Amino acid sequence: MRKFFGFVAAFLMAVPAFAADKTIVEIAAGNPDFSTLVAAVKAAGLAETLSGPGPFTVFAPTNAAFEKLPKGTVEELLKPENKAKLASILKYHVVAGKVLAADAVKLDGKSAKTVEGSDAAIKVKDGAAYIAGAKIVKTDIIGSNGVIHVIDAVILPPTK
Repeated sequence: MRKFFGFVAAFLMAVPAFAADKTIVEIAAGNPDFSTLVAAVKAAGLAETLSGPGPFTVFAPTNAAFEKLPKGTVEELLKPENKAKLASILKYHVVAGKVLAADAVKLDGKSAKTVEGSDAAIKVKDGAAYIAGAKIVKTDIIGSNGVIHVIDAVILPPTK
């Protein structure tokens, strides 16, 4: 019996720490797959807000998702004169409140009100969930102030 508990203790010590003690921004900053997102959040002046109490649900595009944008788009958006446009795009990736994957799946055919102010359509197809056409590829990365769901594309708010 002691061997079993010793094994369990060793296993638990080897498992990476749960991210619940880190904010959404700290989690993203600690993951190299989100370096473009983190740079964009900082350039848009949203790092402090997304480090706040929340809770927030962030649909986080990876670096690969940003690379799908037309060449030069990211560089253009990161310019100081485009701060408002960049902030609008990033806010479209955020929903107020903590929406876990199990809750999001129940919203099939509905939409979520983003912090940007527009609605983002939620669809479930062949067992995969999508928001505004982007596939949710990893879910429920829990932080102290919300949750991150990883998406495979940058989503753009509707033009007004």
